[in-house]
Amino acid sequence: MQAQRHQGHDTASGVGPKLVNRLEASKSPYVRAHRHNPVAWQLWDAESMELARRHNRLIFLSIGYSACHWCHVMEKESFMSQEVASILNESFIPIKVDREERPDVDDIYMNYVQATTGSGGWPLNVFLTPDLEPVFGGTYWPGPNAASLLGPETVSFIEILEKLRDVWQTQRQRCLESAKEITKQLREFAEEGTHTFQGDQSDEDLDVELLEEAYQHFASRYDINNGGFSRAPKFPTPANLSFLLRLGIYPSAVTDIVGQEECENATAMAVSTLISMARGGIRDHIGHGFARYSVTADWSLPHFEKMLYDQAQLLDVYADAFKITHNPEFLGAVYDLITYLTSAPIQSTTGGFHSSEDADSLPTPNDTEKREGAFYVWTLKELTQVLGPRDAGVCARHWGVLSDGNIAPENDPHDEFMDQNVLSIKVTPSKLAKEFGLGEDEVVRIIKSGRQRLREYRDKNRVRPDLDDKIIVAWNGLAIGALAKCSVLFEEIDSSKSAQCREAAAKAINFIKETLYDKATGQLWRIYRDGSKGTTPGFAEDYAFLTSGLLDMYEATFDDSYLQFAEQLQRYLNENFLAYAGSSPAGYYTTPSTSAPGSPATLLRLKTGTESAVPSVNGVIARNLLRLSSILEENSYRVLARQTCQSFAVEILQHPFLFVGLLDVIVGLNTGTRNITAVVAADSSLSTSTEGGTPTSAWDGLVKRIRAEAGPTLSTSSNTVAALVDVRNSSQGVSTGNKSSWLRRRNPLFKDLKAGDKNYLLICEEGRCRTVNL
Repeated sequence: MQAQRHQGHDTASGVGPKLVNRLEASKSPYVRAHRHNPVAWQLWDAESMELARRHNRLIFLSIGYSACHWCHVMEKESFMSQEVASILNESFIPIKVDREERPDVDDIYMNYVQATTGSGGWPLNVFLTPDLEPVFGGTYWPGPNAASLLGPETVSFIEILEKLRDVWQTQRQRCLESAKEITKQLREFAEEGTHTFQGDQSDEDLDVELLEEAYQHFASRYDINNGGFSRAPKFPTPANLSFLLRLGIYPSAVTDIVGQEECENATAMAVSTLISMARGGIRDHIGHGFARYSVTADWSLPHFEKMLYDQAQLLDVYADAFKITHNPEFLGAVYDLITYLTSAPIQSTTGGFHSSEDADSLPTPNDTEKREGAFYVWTLKELTQVLGPRDAGVCARHWGVLSDGNIAPENDPHDEFMDQNVLSIKVTPSKLAKEFGLGEDEVVRIIKSGRQRLREYRDKNRVRPDLDDKIIVAWNGLAIGALAKCSVLFEEIDSSKSAQCREAAAKAINFIKETLYDKATGQLWRIYRDGSKGTTPGFAEDYAFLTSGLLDMYEATFDDSYLQFAEQLQRYLNENFLAYAGSSPAGYYTTPSTSAPGSPATLLRLKTGTESAVPSVNGVIARNLLRLSSILEENSYRVLARQTCQSFAVEILQHPFLFVGLLDVIVGLNTGTRNITAVVAADSSLSTSTEGGTPTSAWDGLVKRIRAEAGPTLSTSSNTVAALVDVRNSSQGVSTGNKSSWLRRRNPLFKDLKAGDKNYLLICEEGRCRTVNL
């Protein structure tokens, strides 16, 4: 039935197919947003590829995502143009892809565009042969309806389309040969430096000295004035900040090599950067959450889109920063991020977390043109109108609001932000108290009240940016892990917040397990939207990030059902994603070994160990393996973790700073893992169930001793793990509801573990074990 939509004959007869827009069938909000374009967009599926082959046309592949500002610009300028649509529909097979739904497709062609142009970004536009081999590509190209005048050297999208159409018609064989050569080079580049390419194991040792090299890289690029490690634009890069924080809590074997002063400086660089971000315009000081990046070096002007993966990773790193430093400013950021994650519109009523909020929105309900940042910026007049003169004066000074706006003209070339202000913390309450002759408590009250009133005004009078309501397993895994860690953080600080975090994480896990996990096969599906799962199977990051979140949840609750689910996912990864060098495991591909029915096989299977906007998938998998090996006493997982690190040895030795996730695993492999197990006494009346969702005080006491012994390294670095085991037998009436019964059967050491007269800790490290009676 699908094929009947496209009528026509082979282009050799002079008549092409009559394409119709097929995007109504997509689950992706981004893809569906183009279903009313005059461009007859096709889906990334076997039917579209068959169309391209049958009619011998180039594929025009356009990749973007909902929160992408320039994707919206190109749609308005080009894809709504009848002139563009005529060329695309008559001479190409246009295909629209959501990079968040198909990161595998995006990764392949982003590598191509970056290799051939030296840069990349979105929208990502690539022309492909019917065999999916790239011919030409780029990012944004101005269309016929471009708002700004084109420079003399600017090539328009129309010119590119016409050139590619003509070259394909007159020099097709040359295009095909060039595409095949490019594909060959892409394949070699993808395998270069890994053991999939070399075919053997490296003789080079991966040791903790690599951390010193990575530290020196960040120290040499540190912005001492603003924090961060680059010029504008600046991204938060939570993985790098986590690495720097971990340097301060690793065992002495690391400190002795990197240097005590260097480790302290690493912490200081991370702390300063996190403070600058928490005070900067990249943070939404009125409605919670952080924007994706800052356009300016001082974090003052954000690119306003909000991504779930950023909120989750920043929550994780701010929680770690507070555990290590006890800085109350970090605790404020943690509360803020938890509120954003566990509130509408990000938290779904189903329990999962939605993907993103757009950067663009209508300034008022009566406007028809969206504007970047319209929901977030303020004029001094608005502040005065909402807050009154006195409170507006205090809040304006606090957040740096000026009468003529605080956005520099060089950052506003189209005058979109005239007289507008992005809020960032400029003056502290103590200084404001002196300046306005008020008590500091009164200033704090004014700022708190002002924030609340501005939020209410904003929600009532402005149009919230569009929500991408896809639920992506991988990103939910990141959020689950961060919330689980925060539930531990708040156990001694705020019990209600601890319970809220734990319940939100548990709800998300249950949702995924019930709707996106096939219990019979062990397979995950990547996305859920509008009442049902999508058709895209999970990628390695979906399994890896969810497994990591489950391990964090286990260490937050010591409920081994999370541990059991984590191992099930890891086994599926091992069976379907593992790469080999000869017969030896050599890391993990991002895609499974077989394509989903109806979906074309991708051009390449990629394997990456570097960090990006999300953590390195091989770094997370290796860390999961190391944690599982210690908790389950499963040496094969430790071997796999080492082999995964070793598969990137050549690259890690050249550029260790690109592999900070794998560096954490290298520490665990070289210094050993500290394993802390709490064992319940033989005659203990300790209940292993819960009452009204709240653990009993006896259970809490045992958990507290684990936390105290582990310190800040638990769930922060891979060299500390913890477990809680109830080894009392069923004759004592405790087998029902025992939250460690599976773990006791799974871990060979726990099968014969004996209960003592008292609860005790079994602490194993450096090849020795000792007990501590409680």
